[in-house]
Amino acid sequence: MRHLETQIELPPGLLSSAVVREFLRLGLEQYRWFTPMRYGTGTLRETLDPKHVDFDVLLAFYEERECLCVAARTDQDFFWLSPARPESQRRFGRLVLATSPNTAKKSAWRAAHIEQVTELMRLLRAPLAFAGHQEDIDRKTDLLVPEELGSRLDFTVRNYSEGLAGLFWRNFFGPPFVSMFGERLTSLPEDCRKPLGDGLVLVQPYELPTDAGTEHGDARERALIEHLGPECFYDHARHLKPTRLPVLHPPGM
Repeated sequence: MRHLETQIELPPGLLSSAVVREFLRLGLEQYRWFTPMRYGTGTLRETLDPKHVDFDVLLAFYEERECLCVAARTDQDFFWLSPARPESQRRFGRLVLATSPNTAKKSAWRAAHIEQVTELMRLLRAPLAFAGHQEDIDRKTDLLVPEELGSRLDFTVRNYSEGLAGLFWRNFFGPPFVSMFGERLTSLPEDCRKPLGDGLVLVQPYELPTDAGTEHGDARERALIEHLGPECFYDHARHLKPTRLPVLHPPGM
């Protein structure tokens, strides 16, 4: 297992400097995800003093590059903040949080993870987040398209405006998705559904991310997808995109 990843999907547009500063304070000072040592974009050439992290320096880098990656001494722990520029064809940004797969074995970490993702979704006005092993996320979001001279890598769904790629270990649904599922979501058993307040709901098919891809995990995912509505999810057997999509409103509405 390469990483345990949490992906928080962002609304269109850049994040304000005030929001990014608060995000840095939460992640690096309050939550203490890891000891920050490096930052940058793809190369992480810049270094940090782990005893005194200069948020001003990190914020200045974000304001110049409109993205930011901060990592520990190794590539095991990092975050990648990549909002979508208004003129970008990508339209939607993303925050990726990565840590060791072994981290989820600790019950205290699993409880804190729910609280932290919920707080970050509120701060970033994120409509969707999910978490799981990187391999499980890749197998549900990546698509190999055959071509004459081989194949090319594509996406099952490019972003949340195209619906959902599947269910993962943890699925944090914001108001657009809660509204899309309606009573189907509220009628899920309490052992896999947890209201988080402010229109956010957690759906968790199984206790640990290591259950993904197992016979038990796949069966749980299929049962929940059937309950919530298969039309809301990518059909991996037939390679069909979701036909029922969330109604997305402009930020602030």
